[in-house]
Formats: sequence, C-alpha cells, structure tokens
Amino acid sequence: MKKQTTNSRILILLSAALIMAAVGCTKKNVAKNTPPAPQAAAQTAQAAPQQAPTQRPAARPQQQAASNNTTPRYPDAKTQARIDQLLARIEDAYFDYNQHALRPDAITALQSDSSELRDIIVQYPTYKLTIEGHCDERGSEAYNLALGDARAKAAKDYLVQVGISTNQLAVVSYGKDKPICDEHDEACWQKNRRIHIVASAN
Repeated sequence: MKKQTTNSRILILLSAALIMAAVGCTKKNVAKNTPPAPQAAAQTAQAAPQQAPTQRPAARPQQQAASNNTTPRYPDAKTQARIDQLLARIEDAYFDYNQHALRPDAITALQSDSSELRDIIVQYPTYKLTIEGHCDERGSEAYNLALGDARAKAAKDYLVQVGISTNQLAVVSYGKDKPICDEHDEACWQKNRRIHIVASAN
C-alpha cells in the first residue's frame, strides 16, 4: 500500500510538473509571438517622421526662387541714361496731310534704335513710354485731337509688333496745340504732323 501511495504521489507530482511546464511554454510562446505587432507600429511611427523632412526642404527653394525673381520697378540711373539716349536718337515719324497711316519714312524712323529700346524696357514691366500725336494748324481743335490720337495709336501698333508690351506704351494727342514750327506754309506744317516718344513721368 505504501508503494502504491508513493507511486501515486510521484505520478501526481510529475503530472503537476508537466502541466506547469506546458503552461509555462504556452506563456513563453504567447510572449514570443506578441512583440512583432509593436515593432510594426514602431516602424510605422518611424516612417512618418522621415517623410516630413523630405517635403519641407522642397518648399523652401521655391520660396527663395520667387524672392530672387523680383523685377525692379524702374531702371537704375545708368540704364535710364541709355534709354534717354535712344529716345533722343529715334527721329519723329511724320505723316501726310489729313492722314494717320505710317509712311515708309515714318517706319524707318521708328525702326531706329527701337529694338535696343525694347530689349531694355522689357526688363522693367512697370516702365512706360508715351507716344505723343501732333497735327498742323489747319482744321478744328476737336478734329486735330482725334487725328493726333489716331497717329499716336498707329505708332503704338507698330512698336507692339516690334515686341514692346502694349502695357508699357501710352498715347496722348496734343492736336495742334504744341507745334514745333510757327510758319504758315507746307514745310512748317509737315514738321508739325508727327508723333514723338517720351519717357512717361513716374
């Protein structure tokens, strides 16, 4: 009986040990299997901060480029002096009596130095030129104001074709109010039928 009792106790103890070992293994397996989820979350969390720095530097160069491309409003003193020289060298364009169409000699006059002038002022979009239209003394004040305006617009259209922006060209008509010659003959009248280009007042 003692041997059976002892054997029974040994079997019970072995069974208990096996059960505890099985439970311990199960806990260890569970513990081993659970860590990958936090690691994946950690990798996702690490991936998110890495994306932000790659996006921020891309925006900064664009902002710097925009600030570096600011166009000056007006030419400096040296450039303005060159513009004044070109305007002084561009001869007045003359017109036939009662006409506003550009004659061949008027086109030649406008061609003189207009390309260089265009290449300069295109760099200063806010810089403007004014084209003045003039007439001789014959005809009414209202008629000559309209004719002078048509002459100035004809010259403007030509300069736009050369490549000067229409936004940089203003027109004004003085009609017969600002003659450069006061004689009452055709030679004098021809001098007064003209357009003249000046830098606009800023």
